[in-house]
Amino acid sequence: MAKKKTEGCCTPKTNDSCKVESIISVDERGQMVLPKELRAKAKIKPGDKLAVATWERDGEVCCISLIKVEDLVGMVKDRLGPVMKEIF
Repeated sequence: MAKKKTEGCCTPKTNDSCKVESIISVDERGQMVLPKELRAKAKIKPGDKLAVATWERDGEVCCISLIKVEDLVGMVKDRLGPVMKEIF
């Protein structure tokens, strides 16, 4: 039986789009709140883990992205799985 390849949500596709979902504020303790509607749309539940990924330009962070840890693990396995098989 062929193994089904899973693609993470962040795998680029031709019909992908990027949009501003909301504007949030950072409080004096550095905390932010994701709006309820966005959490529901992204299926983020209490207890979920999110990885913070950053992109840098000229030594400064220009983009911050949140990725569900389970999706990140899937993406890493998809990328490293074939490489690890070749090594072993």
